[in-house]
Amino acid sequence: MIRSNQLHIRPLTKEDAPFLAKWLSDPAVLEFYEGRDNPFDLNKVLETFYKQEDATNRCLIEWEDQAIGYIQYYVIDDEERVDYELQEVEGIVFGLDQFIGEERYRDKGIGTLLIQTMVEYLKKKEHVHSIVMDPQIQNHRALACYEKCGFTKQKLLPSKEWHEGEYRDCWLIQYTV
Repeated sequence: MIRSNQLHIRPLTKEDAPFLAKWLSDPAVLEFYEGRDNPFDLNKVLETFYKQEDATNRCLIEWEDQAIGYIQYYVIDDEERVDYELQEVEGIVFGLDQFIGEERYRDKGIGTLLIQTMVEYLKKKEHVHSIVMDPQIQNHRALACYEKCGFTKQKLLPSKEWHEGEYRDCWLIQYTV
């Protein structure tokens, strides 16, 4: 478990699936995560988050012992390094994806604390050299949070993500240790 004050990040369990189904059917979450045209039900959550055979660390975010969101972190593989033009970056590069699912916990600084906590954890426990994310360019709230946490825009990724029936541009943003 990763902790910082009231914030706890713990591995996802099967009992968390209903939270994910709730959040991933909320248009405010889906606006930038999976798409409003792609809501999840419990079966889709189980298929997507629990039957993957990869090295992604899938976690639940809790605030004062209340489930409020989801985060995943993973090593960027060689193929992604090429896609992101990170072949020259030495050492371990991790990627992050996350969302605050519970509306009443948004816009309270929890996202900033979450990213800062994950950066510190990945530096100390995983010995990363760099952390990357690829948010959509119109996700201004998330970008402001990430930049506040020390991430910088590295390059535009045109037509990177299929989202709501069209390809969307994303920013490659990076935190370097």
